[in-house]
Amino acid sequence: MHRDISATVTAQLKIDRGGLALSLAAQALWGLSPLFWKLMTAIPAVEILAHRAIWASLILAAFLTLRASWGDVRSAVSDLRTLATLGVTTTLIGLSWSVYIWAVLHDQVLQASLGYYLNPLVTVLLGVVFLREKLSRFQVGSMALAAIGVSLMIWRQGELPWISLVLAASFSLYSLLRKTVQAEAEVGLFVETSLLSPLALLYLLYLARQGQGAFGAQDLGVDLLLIASGLVTALPLFLFTRGARRLPLTTVGILEYLGSTIQLLLAIFVFAEPFTWGHLAAFAFIWAALGLFTWDLRRGRKVGLDG
Repeated sequence: MHRDISATVTAQLKIDRGGLALSLAAQALWGLSPLFWKLMTAIPAVEILAHRAIWASLILAAFLTLRASWGDVRSAVSDLRTLATLGVTTTLIGLSWSVYIWAVLHDQVLQASLGYYLNPLVTVLLGVVFLREKLSRFQVGSMALAAIGVSLMIWRQGELPWISLVLAASFSLYSLLRKTVQAEAEVGLFVETSLLSPLALLYLLYLARQGQGAFGAQDLGVDLLLIASGLVTALPLFLFTRGARRLPLTTVGILEYLGSTIQLLLAIFVFAEPFTWGHLAAFAFIWAALGLFTWDLRRGRKVGLDG
């Protein structure tokens, strides 16, 4: 019996290490992605978005073929409610991607990282508004700290940090709706990119006819970058979904801060974006909010296990 238990524990630890490695790789790729998008600063964000949707759709189609998962795709699109939900998430992910790419191309990676830091807090707030979930007193405290941080950012800039707020709101709504879809992450993303692709293709054909498109009009390196945008989109998602299945939900949530932190460090130390004491004070409140929020989640999980 003791040997059986030891073998089970050892196997579980191996799975956890593998899941951790996959999740860390996904977050690292997401965090480092500004380095990739920065290589295309001469191309408009909307044009990059169009290529991203088309090439990601093709790459995911190849992946689904290898996995013989077309039955899952048919199941998703044959259900009208699922298809309608994916139609809404397509709009949200298109908005999120376009704003993020624009932010990177216009030296606003700092604001983008703040948006992704805010994402879990906005997701909880949406749960309160739409799902009538109740907040613990510690979660209320974390929301208050986050509100102070955003207020400081507004006071420092003299305007709303719209990039941060749009990214946090669009991706949180996207995450909330995607949780209601009974489909694998890669299946859902394939449907979304496929819904985006016709409009994207029409836009690229229009640009080509006007002699303004980047693909095929510049050097081969630019073409390869635009094609690779599909892989940059699909690969981290594949790693993340595989890793998340093998880790506790709280661990997955904590790891999500890694990508935001990498982007923040890139903004400050690589892209030399301004980071003043005002920024530090605002981020300090956001980090405190996330720390309190994460601690409360872990505390609630332990209480649930003990009970």
